[in-house]
Amino acid sequence: MAYDAPLPRLGAFDGGTIAAVRGVAAPRVAVQQRAWREFDRRDRIAAWDALAEWASEPNPFYESWYLLPSLRALDKAGDVTILTFEADGQLAGLMPVIRSGDYYGHPIPHLANWVHPNVFLGQPLVAQGFEHEFWRALLAWCDGHTRLPLFLHFAHVPTQGRMHDALAAVLREGSRPAATVFEEERAMLRSAQDSESYFDAALSAKKRKELRRQHRRLCEEGEITFERLTDYSRVAEWTAEFLELEARGWKGEGGSAMRSHAATRELFQFAIAGSAARGRLERLALRLDGKPIAMLANFLTAPGAYSYKTAFDEDYARFSPGVLLQRENLALLDRDDIQWADSCAAQDHPMIDHLWRERRVIQRRSIGIGGGLRRAAFRALIRLETGRGARGLQ
Repeated sequence: MAYDAPLPRLGAFDGGTIAAVRGVAAPRVAVQQRAWREFDRRDRIAAWDALAEWASEPNPFYESWYLLPSLRALDKAGDVTILTFEADGQLAGLMPVIRSGDYYGHPIPHLANWVHPNVFLGQPLVAQGFEHEFWRALLAWCDGHTRLPLFLHFAHVPTQGRMHDALAAVLREGSRPAATVFEEERAMLRSAQDSESYFDAALSAKKRKELRRQHRRLCEEGEITFERLTDYSRVAEWTAEFLELEARGWKGEGGSAMRSHAATRELFQFAIAGSAARGRLERLALRLDGKPIAMLANFLTAPGAYSYKTAFDEDYARFSPGVLLQRENLALLDRDDIQWADSCAAQDHPMIDHLWRERRVIQRRSIGIGGGLRRAAFRALIRLETGRGARGLQ
């Protein structure tokens, strides 16, 4: 719903401000619901960007440069709203939400974090040190401000980290019913090894030999060059090349390429430009005589990274250009500022699962809200959905 009251000051946290606020025994906290267009302003974006820098856990898909283009392209009607968490009047947390009457094909009213097919993490952005206060305030707000929704649903959230631990603890405090309703694993890169050692351990000697052979054969086709860009140079040209390359492949044929629809094309163009402008983007490309035959975009959100999109020229599939590019992508392990990388790939991905050996567990969770009657109905629904009780989170 639109929020008609005047906006209070939404300044941004920095390290000193957080320390000052945490020095107060009980900072004044509040959750507010606002139309997302109120955040499509320079001052709001500045506060939002500062929050992302000090977030307890990174989530590029809820940062301003990704979420705002998503909303502009995909929420023309303004159905999505922004829940903000404020501490002493300053922005300390943010999450897009939507009220929905459709729960995976069933007519069940609920409140959910907003995701779309190109959002690969649904974790709220919350300032370091405010994880418990955020969950307490958010759940209390849901209890008092949502009449029809029977529960709060979170999609694409990880099972480890400070935010998960804080939520589990807050749920135990009030014996609030909650349940994990879906879980999957996707490839992750996390190792103390350097990129060379990791590559040698991940693939058999036979497979490494085959990749070397494919690289030699590819070099016979013309001049092979590799590029890695982390600045803003040639962003528009690189974006156009990627969109064209992806659209020529199976995604284009199936209508799932970013260029297949005006909305996703617009999202990709703005997200790549916005992340590059903020130093959040790494672009890789394998080129044959200057023409890209494999490309990849990583979002860099220290201490983590997200492998956002990749594409390769299927005319050169016999040379495995996508795998050759992923070989170069292992250099993420050599960066001092990156401790892990999320593949954003589907579970059991036929290529990346063989190269990235670690796994990240991603869940969908539902949490009971409201009074006793609604929570009783939620418990009954969870038992029907999962065959188990709403036992909370582990």
